[in-house]
Amino acid sequence: MKSASSFARRLFKSHSQHTHTHSPKENRENTGSYDAINVILNHDFSEGLHLWRTNCCNAFVVPAGSGNHKGTAEDVCCSYAVVTDRKECWQGLEQDITSRVSAGCVYTVSACVGVSGTFLGSTDVQATLRLVYQKADTSYFFISKKSVTKEGWQMLEGSFSLSTMPDQVVFYLEGPSPGSDLLIKSVIITCPSCTDYESSGLTSSCIDDEKIILNANFDDSLNSWSGRGCKVVCHDCMAHENINPTSGKYFASATERTQSWNGIQQDITGRVKRKLAYEMTAIVRLYGHNVNSADVRGTLWVQGADNREQYIGIAKVQATDKDWVQLQGKFLLNDSPSKAVIFLEGPPPGMDILLNSLVVNHAAKPPPPPPPVVENAVFGVNIITNNHLNNGTNGWFPLGNCRMSVQTGSPHIIPPMARDSLGAHDHLSGRYIAVTNRTETWMGPAQVITDKVKLYLTYQVSAWIKIGQQTSGPQNVSVALGVDDQWVNGGQVEVSDDQWHEIGGSFRIEKQAAKVMVYVQGPTAGVDLMVAGLHIFPVDRRARFNHLKRQTEKIRKRDVILKFSGSNFGTSVRVRQKQNSFPFGSCICRTNMDNEDFNDFFVKNFNWAVFGNELKWYSTEPQQQGKFNYRDADELLDFCTRNNIQVRGHCIFWEVESTVQEWIRSLNNNDHLMRAVQNRLSGLLTRYKGKFKHYDVNNEMMHGSYYQERLGKEIWEKMFKEAHQLDPSAILFVNDYHVEDGCDTRSSPEKYIEHILDLQDQGAPVGGIGIQGHIDNPVGPIICSALDKLSILGLPIWFTEVDVSSNNEHLRADDLEVMLREAFAHPAVEGVILWGFWELFMSRENAHLVNAEGDLNEAGKRYLALKQEWLSHTHGHIDDQAQFSFRGFHGSYEVDVVTASKKITKTLVVDKGDDALVISIDI
Repeated sequence: MKSASSFARRLFKSHSQHTHTHSPKENRENTGSYDAINVILNHDFSEGLHLWRTNCCNAFVVPAGSGNHKGTAEDVCCSYAVVTDRKECWQGLEQDITSRVSAGCVYTVSACVGVSGTFLGSTDVQATLRLVYQKADTSYFFISKKSVTKEGWQMLEGSFSLSTMPDQVVFYLEGPSPGSDLLIKSVIITCPSCTDYESSGLTSSCIDDEKIILNANFDDSLNSWSGRGCKVVCHDCMAHENINPTSGKYFASATERTQSWNGIQQDITGRVKRKLAYEMTAIVRLYGHNVNSADVRGTLWVQGADNREQYIGIAKVQATDKDWVQLQGKFLLNDSPSKAVIFLEGPPPGMDILLNSLVVNHAAKPPPPPPPVVENAVFGVNIITNNHLNNGTNGWFPLGNCRMSVQTGSPHIIPPMARDSLGAHDHLSGRYIAVTNRTETWMGPAQVITDKVKLYLTYQVSAWIKIGQQTSGPQNVSVALGVDDQWVNGGQVEVSDDQWHEIGGSFRIEKQAAKVMVYVQGPTAGVDLMVAGLHIFPVDRRARFNHLKRQTEKIRKRDVILKFSGSNFGTSVRVRQKQNSFPFGSCICRTNMDNEDFNDFFVKNFNWAVFGNELKWYSTEPQQQGKFNYRDADELLDFCTRNNIQVRGHCIFWEVESTVQEWIRSLNNNDHLMRAVQNRLSGLLTRYKGKFKHYDVNNEMMHGSYYQERLGKEIWEKMFKEAHQLDPSAILFVNDYHVEDGCDTRSSPEKYIEHILDLQDQGAPVGGIGIQGHIDNPVGPIICSALDKLSILGLPIWFTEVDVSSNNEHLRADDLEVMLREAFAHPAVEGVILWGFWELFMSRENAHLVNAEGDLNEAGKRYLALKQEWLSHTHGHIDDQAQFSFRGFHGSYEVDVVTASKKITKTLVVDKGDDALVISIDI
């Protein structure tokens, strides 16, 4: 059994913990003559493992009346937890009690515990506190231990008091011998001198959510509420407009608004805690005569102890002047602010914001969804009826008043991307549907496929497309799906000549639809449309993964021969890879650095970073020319440098006009704009010379042209040239989205190649290709096709902003695996950056790997599993030629060599190379 001090030195995974709202009555235990508060929630496991967390082991609850793990009759009427799969004595069960304890109070601990296993005699069960400090080392507080046998339950009792309050206090039970199970029937922690919430100081929002927002329904008029740059009024009705509260007796209006940020607000300083997820729910409406609908936003303004200000967007909803609507969203604070104010804003000046109620609660943690079950999935089978057109247009119908006919002369082979998914397949018939008399762009051939589409399967879309000669300009053609009243993009292609073009895309349906219709559309009215070999089929991702694993073995590994001198035949060797050299990074933001749990996960699991906004021009010079803010970027860069994290510079410019700050757009003189551009280049790249390995020089040039329209075509080339002169060590990238998914003709691989070649022809030193990777329903062959096309340029390709989104985290994990495996298996790809991983700190919802309070979800588990798969470990013995050979992933290794008399450890690096790497080791 380790001592308490040795427990403090172990490697340990720490997470913040959900807390659960109970009424005072529910949270009390009778402990003699007083009615004291039990700090532990769900103390008797009547709610399963809710609010409890395992430490690197597993646990389950034996419910009351279901038999028992130990075989004692007394357990039939009681639930208890069984902590199993324990490989270390410190592994056990924990609960975060930060918000329910106070400094200076003496707390008593009483836990009913037991053990089970194959050990002999007795073993110790220990109660411990983990005390986490934001700016100091984590420490451990030993409470008590109890020697327990397998004969029955024992009471572990002790006490503790905290002289100061840490940032996090976690109580846990641990201690039995590895391999044995720890049993816990109940845990009670009370402070005898504290019999109610007020006297104990437990006024935290986590104990009583009603105390976060005061006077939430305006029963006390406008008490606790105020106007943010405007006037607020309390109403019981607006009789002249027939507006009444939808609940309660009153509502408030924010009126006389002269700015979009004006609204109603409440100061909630001290009533929300760091690292806990909160949910805001408000009932809102508009009133005014100029606009009948507009966005209403819920925002949290916080000010740190260092006076740093932050605006946190919580939620947005389109409100109207006709009905009350619900505004709902979540937020989390990484640090403890000195000031926190929640407010509503958004509509244009002159519109009143009406608020019926606003409540903030600790966000309930939804149960994890089960993996989707798809019965009788037949991969690779086309769900389109009569796709060979053997029966004329049977199964098809014209969408709109156009005409359809079957003709011959289309390709006999399946389009390449579909062929890559399907493998060897029958040839096409050579027949196609010709659509004429089209009077609208949406007119084309259609089929209803409602009964053929299965939920949760990813479908690949493929067809040959051609247009008539009624136009001389390029035309966009798309395969679209009508899913009830929603339009879904199934793929797009630009067609500009008398040739057949491949169209490819994908889709997935995750909610049952009453009607699903597929149709081909797009050319302008009057242009004939021709469609051949339309295929829609579910893709077999597992089969694709097996192919990618073989590809990965070829390009990401190298043969290694270790040659030993001074060794004997049979000497044992163990090879452990410490890190794969392939760059896996993530987007981070300055506010994330205040959350030690975020920092811990990031540093352990990524070796590259990109800043979300902190380096962008609108952040470093936001509101006034010459007034700079590099503080956030400097602090992020310092954090990355301390942790040996390489950094991409994103971005010097952003070509999309909506991202250009107001003071730049107000520069009517182009000479002044050019001077501002040059100052941006020289200021940024001189300040950070040699510190950013990459720069995205001008973000999303395929989707914007602000600077080019103002300063001429040559401005793009000048940006690249000037950046290279200022920092020759940095690799300069283009960076854009929808390059890899087939759903945007503006940034197709062909268009992207043309764009890069044009820049190079002008002399721009383009050194890398950025594919953002914001993708839905990824399909491997479509991604690979884009990579193959782009690789002809001979430039390194990086996925720079990868995120995948699905409400079901199992589907999200599958999508992420597609992206990572395709990237890792392609020789032209040299790095992958995720666009974040922590819930509430990503630009897309339902894209996170880690939940707001630190729980790893299925997507996060999949990411870590892939990272582990891409590490090489092996062991064996030196052969009779004093050699040991293996094939391993590129990266850093430790090699343990054990002889009869000693053990030595050597480090080595396996870099890229076609020949075997021979390394001599003298032992």
